[in-house]
Amino acid sequence: MKLSQFNYKLPEELIALDPSDNRDESRLMVIDRESGKIEHKVFKDVLGYFKEDDVMVFNNTKVFPARLYGNKEKTGAKIEVFLLRELNRDQRLWDVLVDPARKIRIGNKLYFGENNSLVAEVIDNTTSRGRTLRFLFDGPYEEFKKTLYAHGETPLPKFIKRDVKTEDKERYQTIFAKHEGAVAAPTAGMHFSRELMKRLEILGVHFGFVTLHVGLGNFRTVEVEDLTKHKMDSEKIIIDDKATEIINSARERKSKICAVGTTVMRTLESSVSTNGMVKPFDGWTNKFIFPPYEFSVAQSMISNFHLPLSTLLMMVSAYGGYDLTMEAYQVAIKEKYRFGTYGDAMMII
Repeated sequence: MKLSQFNYKLPEELIALDPSDNRDESRLMVIDRESGKIEHKVFKDVLGYFKEDDVMVFNNTKVFPARLYGNKEKTGAKIEVFLLRELNRDQRLWDVLVDPARKIRIGNKLYFGENNSLVAEVIDNTTSRGRTLRFLFDGPYEEFKKTLYAHGETPLPKFIKRDVKTEDKERYQTIFAKHEGAVAAPTAGMHFSRELMKRLEILGVHFGFVTLHVGLGNFRTVEVEDLTKHKMDSEKIIIDDKATEIINSARERKSKICAVGTTVMRTLESSVSTNGMVKPFDGWTNKFIFPPYEFSVAQSMISNFHLPLSTLLMMVSAYGGYDLTMEAYQVAIKEKYRFGTYGDAMMII
């Protein structure tokens, strides 16, 4: 498959700038892979597609306030710092992206907050945009983390062209977010409300929780036409014994397993044995899934409508079938579904 095959014309007004009023009331397109049938529903209608002992697998990563704005020493130039991951807790070292990158050199100090209450020093240039920062903070670690996050804001994707609002702190997060470490939300999971989870539970659906700390790899531009040459950024994944048992038990009794989101699908496919069973795992994955690909674990998948040329669209196409997925996207545009992080959902069955 070639990169250009995943391009399509998306009217800008269809990119959702805000979430739906209620999590479970966004629209839902249901796509049947066997028949090619496309149905239009409301998200809470997912209830009608599951029965007792089926399993839904969620990503319980938690987004932290990763975007900071500061000023460079001497010149006072405004700098955006995007925290990617903590490299060393004791030394306060962080792997970050800076913008504009060309202005930042090793040894530069960056100041954050009205009274320069947080200072960082650039100690390494890792890539053209990436840097390693050492935050100069003498207090205890918990105090440092609190100060750092107080200066950060919810890291909405750049394609949501508006200022961050107070409600983003809650809505750009799933209700089951637990393990902090993501710089982007696992968006398919954001459609689940407490009421919907309760109704699924009453129905007898089991929940498995895995962790994939979503990194910027999700949004990084693919710059090669030949997809086999694209390298995904590595992201941390954790599948514990409990999740493994829930998923593998479902496979043994031939119950339906639904991967809620592309991050869950990547996590499962990164730790599956040859017999289709999932193994406990605590490590990193850079798995890049695009058509054609044989999936081993999930019989259905929930996902948002993704932007053109994105690796997320490529994975959904691998699962739904390229032709059917691209047809569904054209239907979504015609029917004015909302695209992107805060947009509507599709379920492929």
